[in-house]
Amino acid sequence: MIRPFNFSAGPANLPAEVLQQAAAEMLDWQGSGMSVMEMSHRGKEFISIYERAESDFRGLMAIPGEFNILFMQGGGLAENAIVPLNISRGGQADFVVTGSWSDKSQKEARKYCDVGIAATNEGTAHTSLPAPATWQIRPEAKYVHVCTNETIHGVEFHELPDLKALGSNAPLVIDFSSHVASRPVDWSRVGLAFGGAQKNLGPAGLTMVVVRKELLGHALAICPSAFNYKTVADNDSMYNTPPTYAIYMAGLTFQWLKRQKQGDSVGIAAMELLNKAKAELLYDAIDNSGLYLNKVGKDCRSRMNVPFFLRDESRNDAFLAGAKARGLLQLKGHKSVGGMRASIYNAMPLAGVQALVSYLQEFEQKQA
Repeated sequence: MIRPFNFSAGPANLPAEVLQQAAAEMLDWQGSGMSVMEMSHRGKEFISIYERAESDFRGLMAIPGEFNILFMQGGGLAENAIVPLNISRGGQADFVVTGSWSDKSQKEARKYCDVGIAATNEGTAHTSLPAPATWQIRPEAKYVHVCTNETIHGVEFHELPDLKALGSNAPLVIDFSSHVASRPVDWSRVGLAFGGAQKNLGPAGLTMVVVRKELLGHALAICPSAFNYKTVADNDSMYNTPPTYAIYMAGLTFQWLKRQKQGDSVGIAAMELLNKAKAELLYDAIDNSGLYLNKVGKDCRSRMNVPFFLRDESRNDAFLAGAKARGLLQLKGHKSVGGMRASIYNAMPLAGVQALVSYLQEFEQKQA
């Protein structure tokens, strides 16, 4: 069966191989007589699933031993509170606002600490990125928060800022929800990374947190125990019942990622090559068109989320109807910005982008 191509921004499409394996194991996981959804999170069967998922994620992302990997709940929005509750110590925290998600982050953090705006791209309607050399980081900032890929506005940091080179000893916190596992991470520049799984890693319900061990143990007194990073780490993410099925699905996705190859590259390196190729193909089609427009600066365009507009927006409904008829789903842009958006995460095959490009060209020709 040929499935439609789902360009949803999240929850997003999952690899067909992962869905097929999960379906095959739904009623009986590897002869256990149980579905994963029925297992005790403390039973040996699920512990083996969890341990492999943790090991595979660490290996895939080349996460050094000085970091803990936490499997949590609440999504990226909850982490907007959980991060300052754990590492702000009630002091200063600086934010780089580059779109809707980093703006939500700084607003939420104000409940728990003294927030400063180190830089913003609001003046360009979130279509560029402020150069790190221009950031105003306070000397006493306990951390600096950056959303490294803005899902709605389609801007991405293709290189993580080096805060030490900017004269700051603050740890860098990155929200990598919408591009986690799409490219390697320079962990030497990161203090904490978090991201919901529902775009690149699995179904909604699981949040990945990668945190330096030295940042543990400083939670505010008001921090709920289940959200205290040290408590979660000390209990191997089992302090409360974790999202067991979402962890299982993420584990299958990690195994799928390990199998990916592009030339001599494997795993995350292979995915980065493929993601570059998909993004270049789609952006080239938009840029070479007289009907479509992408407003984001070419030096910071997201490889994961491609917003675009029809120059004649009276044709939007016809465009979406035609796309759906061809099995190209979820292309309507976010309600806050309008237009269209194609999210081309890891599980979107090159064939899906090729089909979208063919439709873009066909639709434009019919409108001429």
